[in-house]
Amino acid sequence: MPVRRIRVLIVDDSAIVRKILSETLSGEPDLEVVGTAPDPFIARDKIVSLKPDVITLDIEMPRMDGLTFLRKLMHFHPLPAVVISSLAQPSCRAAIQALELGAVEVLAKPGGPYSVGDLRATLAAKIRAAACARLRRPAPEAASLPGVGFPLSPSVPAPATAQPAPPALAPRNALPPGSLIAIGASTGGTEAIAAVLTKLPKDSPPIVIAQHIPPVFSRAFASRLNEICAIEVREAGDSDQVRPGLALVAPGDFHMLLRRAGERYYVQVKTGPKVCYQRPSVDVLFASVAESAGANTVAVLLTGMGADGAQGLLKLRKAGAHTIAQDEATCVVYGMPREAVELGAAAQVLPLGAIAAAMLAPRRSAAAPALAIR
Repeated sequence: MPVRRIRVLIVDDSAIVRKILSETLSGEPDLEVVGTAPDPFIARDKIVSLKPDVITLDIEMPRMDGLTFLRKLMHFHPLPAVVISSLAQPSCRAAIQALELGAVEVLAKPGGPYSVGDLRATLAAKIRAAACARLRRPAPEAASLPGVGFPLSPSVPAPATAQPAPPALAPRNALPPGSLIAIGASTGGTEAIAAVLTKLPKDSPPIVIAQHIPPVFSRAFASRLNEICAIEVREAGDSDQVRPGLALVAPGDFHMLLRRAGERYYVQVKTGPKVCYQRPSVDVLFASVAESAGANTVAVLLTGMGADGAQGLLKLRKAGAHTIAQDEATCVVYGMPREAVELGAAAQVLPLGAIAAAMLAPRRSAAAPALAIR
């Protein structure tokens, strides 16, 4: 019996971009472009009639911008969305906001420094990741936005309004001096990382982060985190020193490694072959942390498609680090954490809301690990 293909609707005001995206996906045996739309109003009608599994969405469009459309889409008719945006800084900031609103992935538009060949290598994988993503509940204010609306069919129930959670208390840093935190994530990771970092106190240990994200978008992502966190967050530069109260985010399309000089740590940012199809790679970061910091590390592997980070987390655990994987119920995509758990790389498997406190808690006894290392 043939496997059902993933149905994709392309939403972009540029006829050239619609053609490029359609042709890019046309050779994939498991994907089917069921239609295209030049603006959100036409997209609304095609979503209702064609029932796509995933949409690609431009940010800047006529009649209604992509962010407004995404808010309404996630409220009335939740659907995995891959945002395809220009590399201009305002568009990058809007793309990061789209991830906050529920988009699953973000990619750069073809053209300029980001070639069609680069897009062809990544777009299909992003579509597949989006198709199996667990969508977050939408923001309730979307219902009051003017403009396009979605008639809900009986098979698409209106999502229940979630009760606001009580504000989380910032955990106390109980780690010894010289401790370091390493975090890796992919699909759904921008919001998962934000959920963890916003709970951390200003005196948190140094943090290094590898998130699968395109060039330029990583700077907008770090800037957004810096606005909402008590700690300082910025995109890493080569030879940046690692210090308490600072989180460094690996730049898109560059690997980031932790290095040690005496009693101090710094990061090396460099190009090189992709690892697990990724640059930055979580495995590259985690392996360098295992070598440079070892048992002084708390390492966390969050939501993401694929296996990047699983082997690195295992190296860290064998080096004496405390290792944590996000649980399946709270992952957007339970791929990378699952691989780590199956390897025995995670000492703890926790829901997203419990990870910040666990990172800063006193270490449990090494004599009674939660999972045996294979």
